[in-house]
Amino acid sequence: MKPPCELVVWYVLPAIRSELAKSLLSLGMKQKDVSELMDITQPAVSQYITDKRGSGIKFNDEVNSLINDFASELYSGEAKKSDIISKTCFICKQIKTSDIIEQLNIDKSELGDDCKACIDSENL
Repeated sequence: MKPPCELVVWYVLPAIRSELAKSLLSLGMKQKDVSELMDITQPAVSQYITDKRGSGIKFNDEVNSLINDFASELYSGEAKKSDIISKTCFICKQIKTSDIIEQLNIDKSELGDDCKACIDSENL
């Protein structure tokens, strides 16, 4: 069983990046500009928007709204590239571990009583 922090790295962060890239593109940014802003390669942006990367998790409306609002702030210049890490962490903390565990078909009992790592794990 992978610990929740590993699930974040493999599933949650790519899904956040995917949704952010899609949102920025829908606002009119070019893939090249999105890649520079997010500090990822242009092929990575292409994979995010075509669901070849970061498509394993679906977020609730609240999380999607946070991502879309952040994309709007980045697009308008209200938020900067330097805000991406802290805002991504904030968004990640809003995600319920139980939602991710359920989507990945993981038995909660396999996590152990002492697992309090990463996103909201204590609320399993």
